[in-house]
Amino acid sequence: MAEHRELLPDPLPAEPLAVVAAWLAEAWAARQQPNANSMVLATSTRDGNPSARVVLCKDIVPQPGFIVFYSNYLSTKGRQLKDNPRAAAVMHWDTLQRQVRLEGQIVQAPAADSDAYFAARAWQSRIGAWASEQSEPIASRAALLGAVTAVARRFGAPTPGSPGADDTMRATIPRPPHWGGYRLWVDAVELWVQGEARIHDRARWTRSVTAARGGSFRTGAWSVARLQP
Repeated sequence: MAEHRELLPDPLPAEPLAVVAAWLAEAWAARQQPNANSMVLATSTRDGNPSARVVLCKDIVPQPGFIVFYSNYLSTKGRQLKDNPRAAAVMHWDTLQRQVRLEGQIVQAPAADSDAYFAARAWQSRIGAWASEQSEPIASRAALLGAVTAVARRFGAPTPGSPGADDTMRATIPRPPHWGGYRLWVDAVELWVQGEARIHDRARWTRSVTAARGGSFRTGAWSVARLQP
């Protein structure tokens, strides 16, 4: 394979999230990893104890400038985001030799958005969202599977994985109130591409993001600086 020699544009683009969206589209098109939209999401408690995990970026909205992911609101990450509504995320495409770092403020997505996305999920995943008290202890794997079976019966669906439980099942399973989307309103973006001899190319964009009514934000213009590797 030919050596990758990409560099960031010069001059640097004014809108970094448009570049992030394009990079994600290229990662999907390359078909070199099963979840090109995977990203490490870092949160912390109110007193600053950090934790990180991989989630899936489900949307990038360059204007006005947020990314979307989904989770259980009562999970460890959900509790941390309630107490300290800021997060950082990293998307890394090793074969494309690119990395994105994102930072910003977090709000829950509108309920209508969460409803629409939940309805589009596989029915097995919808049952799982009801059955799992994410991050909480459970006595055994058997107990967890028992909870899944109980939820399936509640909604008139077969148990996921049981004979006859195929992908065409159309049970009506509404979104649980403890599950939905988040918007990370981005106030800092760093783009990185791998350089020859580890002289990588980096740039960081920052802007002001100020809370407005209805869970939205007022955003300022981006400023940008190249960074040393």
